[in-house]
Amino acid sequence: MKVPPQKQRSVAFPEVKPTKEQVVAPRPAEAAAVTLDRLTPGAEARVLTVAGSGPVARRLMEMGVVPGAPIRVVKAAPLGDPLEVRVRSYHLALRRNEAQTITVVTDEG
Repeated sequence: MKVPPQKQRSVAFPEVKPTKEQVVAPRPAEAAAVTLDRLTPGAEARVLTVAGSGPVARRLMEMGVVPGAPIRVVKAAPLGDPLEVRVRSYHLALRRNEAQTITVVTDEG
């Protein structure tokens, strides 16, 4: 008759069963909301809001920069302006002041 192997127990750290209050569902990674101009090249995010009510904000939303849309910073020009971003399936060049009106959320985990 074979004896099943026993679970090794630590002498320094005895086994402790958590109480019902201590058991919680794992939290998703905290999301960091920043403006699009703050992201580094290669960073991926989702659009949270597009601020403004002028023609530029309206045109951005017509081009697909809407809340929930995936967006990725491809590169920045050598002097930092404009930024090249990928929205959905196309590339878009934005001035930094336009990118400041777009709030995105990144998963930093």
